[in-house]
Amino acid sequence: MGKTLVIVESPTKAKTISKFLGASYMVESSFGHVRDLPKSKMGIDIEGGTFDPHYITARDKTKQVKKLKELAAKADTIIFATDEDREGEAISWHLTHVLKIKPEEAKRIAFHEITKHAIEEALKHPRHIDQKLVDAQQARRVLDRLVGYELSPLLWTKVARGLSAGRVQSVALRLVVEREREILAFNPEEYWTIEGMFFTPEKEELIAKLHAIDGKKLTKFDVNNEKDAKAIVEKLTGKDFHITHIEKKEAKRTPPAAFITSTLQQRANTMLGYSAKQTMRLAQQLYEGIKLGSEGQQGLITYMRTDSTNLSTKFLDETTSYIAQEFGEKYSLKEPRLYKKKTKGAQEAHEAIRPSDPARSPESIQEFLDPQQYRLYSLIWRRAVSTQMTEARLNKTTIDITGNEHTFRATGQTMVFDGWMKLYPNRTKEEILPDLEEREKMHCESITPTQHFTEPPARYSDATLVKVLEEHGIGRPSTYSPTIGTIEARNYVERIEKRLKPTPIAFVVIDLLVEHFSDIVDYAFTAKMEENLDEIAAGSKHWKPIISTFYHPFHENLEKKKEEITKDQTTHTREIGNDPKTGDPIIVKIGRYGPYVQKGTKDDEEKPQFASLEDGQALETLTLEEALHLLSLPRKVELKDGLIMEIAKGRFGPYIKLEGKFYSIKDSDPYTITKEEALEVVKEGKEKEAQKQIQIFESGIQVLNGRYGPYITDGEKNAKIPKDTEPKDLTEEQCKALLKDAKPKRGRKKTTKKKK
Repeated sequence: MGKTLVIVESPTKAKTISKFLGASYMVESSFGHVRDLPKSKMGIDIEGGTFDPHYITARDKTKQVKKLKELAAKADTIIFATDEDREGEAISWHLTHVLKIKPEEAKRIAFHEITKHAIEEALKHPRHIDQKLVDAQQARRVLDRLVGYELSPLLWTKVARGLSAGRVQSVALRLVVEREREILAFNPEEYWTIEGMFFTPEKEELIAKLHAIDGKKLTKFDVNNEKDAKAIVEKLTGKDFHITHIEKKEAKRTPPAAFITSTLQQRANTMLGYSAKQTMRLAQQLYEGIKLGSEGQQGLITYMRTDSTNLSTKFLDETTSYIAQEFGEKYSLKEPRLYKKKTKGAQEAHEAIRPSDPARSPESIQEFLDPQQYRLYSLIWRRAVSTQMTEARLNKTTIDITGNEHTFRATGQTMVFDGWMKLYPNRTKEEILPDLEEREKMHCESITPTQHFTEPPARYSDATLVKVLEEHGIGRPSTYSPTIGTIEARNYVERIEKRLKPTPIAFVVIDLLVEHFSDIVDYAFTAKMEENLDEIAAGSKHWKPIISTFYHPFHENLEKKKEEITKDQTTHTREIGNDPKTGDPIIVKIGRYGPYVQKGTKDDEEKPQFASLEDGQALETLTLEEALHLLSLPRKVELKDGLIMEIAKGRFGPYIKLEGKFYSIKDSDPYTITKEEALEVVKEGKEKEAQKQIQIFESGIQVLNGRYGPYITDGEKNAKIPKDTEPKDLTEEQCKALLKDAKPKRGRKKTTKKKK
């Protein structure tokens, strides 16, 4: 029997799959895409009007491509087993071109979970490459390249170097910026709540809130000042109260559907504090396989990029049996509970995110998972298994207490039967109310008014941003996490208490795009483009006409805006006066890293001086006096022997520079720090540096204490110290030998401007 080569996109996935295949199979990874558009140029045939992408083999994939070709030459059959989505289909398609296999003749298998059963079933039913999915992926890639490579350079020339714009990322950023503007414009409103403490004849306590006056239900702002609140308290002081209404009813709760990508990211964010990127990284690990002791490598969950709530018949049957065996028949359904995802474009052939084996409870494999993996697996397992458990039943009780035409209401609930909530023991808090009867008298112990103020809308978290993107129809399962990651990596947002706050440059970029490229950041337009991509994947539309219809008006507008927009407009450049000492103009504007003031111009003999604005200062209101204060740094302080100490502020905070070395200022104001205080900072910095140094040799080689323990460095390379070696006993020759085999330190690559 000949050899069969199975190609997947991930080495971990390859390792897991190998476990389930015999000796006649070779399993190898492509390490993701092997071909892509070139980074150095557009790589799309715009002039010819075909929009054909010009793919090249990625430089870092040449070695792996060579290996795949060698394995392919030894194989009688080649099977492509990349993920079953547009990206996975495109990876397989690119591999067919690299290996010179006709896509229409290629053997392609796909599965939603990496288990022996799923792989064996997939091998029984190979198919060909789905060109419709490939075209949808190509359309997205080409669209994003056209927008990014044409619009980003405009931002470089009109705002600041290093900025970027994107078809989906800019829409997501617009949401974040608009929410921040809502917060800045928010005016808090006052309102009051009034709470009564009552006792039953049996001395049981009952807390209730004022609900209605003269039979009319109160709205939030009916009591909105202290005078009115105190007036109500006075009316009720010493009055008699009695029970006027008791309502008891049973409520049923149905479990929510198993996770799709967006709901998993939302829940993991709110429950576990994970970012969308972190959630997808952990889910990828669980999907591709975890080593479970003697069981070996096992895929624990189904594919995590999905918008379908479907569950396979196999999983439903296995889960029903597991629930009956583990919890009893009363928790098990007679017929499976099915869910239908209402999102337009949902791929119902896919499955929801679920455990590959419901009997593999989180507790049974906890020892093999790290804490983060365990918490996410537990979240996925409980959500999926609970979908096939009986409803939870609760008794809800409402008690109204009235006195002098003022009605207070208390609510409570008790669990009748936990059902699916047995998997969530802390989800519902029981609030047991006393057993009372209507017309029964109640003793009012106290009535307490409490002042409140409305809160501004919260900044977006990963969870709430994913939710609103999904509501607008923007993006798809595979794009939520990369979109948030991109705006964060581009320094358009920063995380404040795990929420996304736009940086000043984000406002400038979004204002420019909204004013001059409204389609790019229009929610409905972007959602419509996502629908077009779905229709390409379904085969009802061709991708090139869609690209053409979008590109030509976009490009024409771009060329026009290149002439119309000035940098001074976009950066809000404003001259606020002149330096009284030098006469140099003082300008305030915004750059890539935020708003700043500038003294002088680039045409002057001396270089301009710059200073960033402080927190709370704004471009529009900054005064000349405030600007001069900011520009008073760097300060130069003369010491004895002609030494000059410089006090300044940098991108990473205030510092002191002395004899070529830098010392961070932690607890002092750089504008007012005295010479003596500054020298103390230097002294402490030198002492800290001395503690870091273990040995220093004449050649410049040093043995230092680092963040992760002792190490050797010569400035170019860092070398680890063997575990059985005492750092202070190392000789210079031993250090040189260890450094010889060490890799050079990774640093920023120097870039050179290309001539046009």
